[in-house]
Amino acid sequence: MKKRLFTASVLATSMLWLAAAPGTVMAQDKFPSKSVRWIVPYAAGGGSDFLARTIGQAWGAQAHQPIVVDNRPGGNTAIGASETARAPADGYTVLSADNGTLIFNPVLYKSLSYNPGKDLMPVTLMGRFPMILVAGPAEKAKTAKEFIAAAKASAEGVNYGSAGAGSPHHLAMELLKSEAGLKLAHAPYRGAAPALADVAGGQIPVMMVDLAAGAGFIKGGKVRPLAVANATRLPQLPDVPTFAELGLPGVQAAALVGMVAPAKTPANVVTALNKQVVAAINEPAVKQKLIDFGVEPVGNTPEQFQALIHSESARWQKLIKDLNITLD
Repeated sequence: MKKRLFTASVLATSMLWLAAAPGTVMAQDKFPSKSVRWIVPYAAGGGSDFLARTIGQAWGAQAHQPIVVDNRPGGNTAIGASETARAPADGYTVLSADNGTLIFNPVLYKSLSYNPGKDLMPVTLMGRFPMILVAGPAEKAKTAKEFIAAAKASAEGVNYGSAGAGSPHHLAMELLKSEAGLKLAHAPYRGAAPALADVAGGQIPVMMVDLAAGAGFIKGGKVRPLAVANATRLPQLPDVPTFAELGLPGVQAAALVGMVAPAKTPANVVTALNKQVVAAINEPAVKQKLIDFGVEPVGNTPEQFQALIHSESARWQKLIKDLNITLD
């Protein structure tokens, strides 16, 4: 009797599994089957927020599901990253993760509420925000060569602004300082906009700014672009040289913004996320909108994004450690 009951139980369980299996496969094939929460670790209105909302709108239209942007600013992106790390690993919570989230924070902070390598899984690099050295009326140098020469000769050093301590803008300037042997003093601001306003107003001479944040100031003649920290000249600024052209090939910097998911998200779900988000990025209207905003659209594979994180970590974490930059 016990043997017959056991056999019946096994058969019943098998039948339930078989009945459930097609539904499971179908659910995966139809991902997403409900709304997706997209955490942006910055306040609404910035570059990362624009990127998420622009891509999310196209993605949601393709997927026929709402993509809900949830702004969770604070902690140099740590608040949003920690919340994503704790979320169910089912693909329905994703995060916009930048250099700070994935590369800088682990060495800027002695204690961090998440581990990017263990808690977050790369989906795709969505875009790059190239960095530009800009000067305002307080800076007499008209070219990057003149600025570099003056900063080297200055006894007290040249002040520069940034979007905040530990930001890509701050570290891009520290990279220039290190590569060129300049005397510079950092004045951190709460975001790129107030720093730019002070550069344009003559309160501070120079700063590194991403193209998206600085385009309006540059077009309006409020600040002068001196050089771009990019491998090639930017199509939006064809007359502005790269640092490589000035003999500083190591000065390359950009704010990187990618999508990540909780670490244990199934591989097939990550593949679906990647395929759908990259398709949204590559929509001609979306791509042009990003370019017009000052973003270089990317949309690569999870493996390519992971390789980039690895190479960028080696480069930037060494600089941060060598300069003893901490935010604790």
